[in-house]
Amino acid sequence: MEFACSHVVCNWRPDGAADSQEGGIVPRTNVNVISLNIGKLVDMSQAAGLENMQSPVICEKCSAALSCLIPVPRNVWTCEFCGCEQSVSSGDRRARAGQRAGTRSDDLYLLTENDDDYQNVEDAMVVFCVDISGSMSVTTEVTLSSTSKAYISRLESIQDAIQKVLSSLLEQSPRRRVALVTFNNEVEIYGNGIRAPLVLRDWALIDYEHIWQQGVSYGASHCIAETCDQLKQAVNDLREQGATSLGPAVLASVAVASRYPGSKVILCTDGRANIGLGKMEDTPSVSSSIDPYFYKRVAQQAVDSGVIISVMTFEGTDCCLADIGRLADSTGGRVNIVSVNTVATEIQLASMDNVLATNVTATLLAAKGVYFPYERERNHKLVREIGNVTSGLEITFQFAVKSKYMDVFLRRKVLPFQLQLTFKTREQQKCIRILTEQRPVTSGRWLSTTSLNMVVLGVHCAQLCASLTMEGRVEEAQRHLNAQQDLHDQIRYHGTFYSHFKLKSRSGDEDGGARTPRKLKI
Repeated sequence: MEFACSHVVCNWRPDGAADSQEGGIVPRTNVNVISLNIGKLVDMSQAAGLENMQSPVICEKCSAALSCLIPVPRNVWTCEFCGCEQSVSSGDRRARAGQRAGTRSDDLYLLTENDDDYQNVEDAMVVFCVDISGSMSVTTEVTLSSTSKAYISRLESIQDAIQKVLSSLLEQSPRRRVALVTFNNEVEIYGNGIRAPLVLRDWALIDYEHIWQQGVSYGASHCIAETCDQLKQAVNDLREQGATSLGPAVLASVAVASRYPGSKVILCTDGRANIGLGKMEDTPSVSSSIDPYFYKRVAQQAVDSGVIISVMTFEGTDCCLADIGRLADSTGGRVNIVSVNTVATEIQLASMDNVLATNVTATLLAAKGVYFPYERERNHKLVREIGNVTSGLEITFQFAVKSKYMDVFLRRKVLPFQLQLTFKTREQQKCIRILTEQRPVTSGRWLSTTSLNMVVLGVHCAQLCASLTMEGRVEEAQRHLNAQQDLHDQIRYHGTFYSHFKLKSRSGDEDGGARTPRKLKI
């Protein structure tokens, strides 16, 4: 866990208000932000040295785990997150570990109930789901040399990109499985290209269960070393025409990949779905899907199957990212707006994203009285089902303190935070990694620039604004972006960050002691 501020600022409010009688510049940016590098935390190659135990001691009320930071006098544990008192066995070594001092703990638990089937990374599949509707014939001028130019269609750029990826996979991962699915008026499942494609049309495009069953049963058992030539020929023969049955094609692609956890679906499209399941209205609204739950259902089915969906859409097109972007956001994939010049690089990067863990669930706990703005349930416990995780996955959360708890927290020296990650490794080992950290509390007037992690704040702002924009809350996203820029301007031009807060910890004296605003060195 990485925090954007050295202290928990108790009197910040999501609406920009602050509980203080003194004057000052009120920050509109919430500095109470936590960043979680999930990709690093589930990477077992970086977990060397962590203590391995069989199972954690869990609070019977809030499900927090007992850490080494909390003493257990007379075998009674008072949960620091909810206040629940419970007895702990004196013979439990994990309880005695609570006598150790510190402000941060990191424990890894390897559970014994493992699956018997080993899942090698080479057993995963890459499915290219390619739009071949009429709009993919639109061309763009590209410079071939200082004296030569040409016009390349969107489909031609996709074909060239996939050909390069196939060659790369053949050289670097010859045992990897690769499949092809295309869509226009109908969906064609080529699989690995060895046999005739399976065509879905008419009524089949609106039957969810039928599409899923056909995709699963079609299969693609051969590896790229055996099918590369057939796949290249199938890709080369693609031609643009017709409408856009995007929804059924994505569903079929996930079904094909579902037999191999850790697989990837790379969706390449330039238009919104206008036929079959997931059809979208021809209106200018940001999200106008006739079936708004279709893409959520597909995303959840992908998560359950351990499949990542990445989306490549061309700049200047209207493919309703609010819906299809959710596929990538929910499954740990990428969303890229590409051009004919950049699509090859982005598809290559997406195909190289290897899954480090599947079935990942993150549970974030804070002391009772803390809540997480922008989350559905505004309480001190947040559960996020992540699904598949690749090396670069980082997620951020805001937190804030409820008004009635502010004085209570200011009487405490620190507030606890805990991250519980449950996941399954590529070797099918079930794990729980638990990080607990205690953070000092403040209600201050000043925030020193040295107390802020601008990288964490920047990442959080980008993620929050992207999420709000995809939900159609563009003006709200713009306000957050402006607030972030104001913070940068205050630091840059004023040297110190004036807030409605006086940065003092309860461990210091009443006026904050030696904590005075420090100039930012630029």
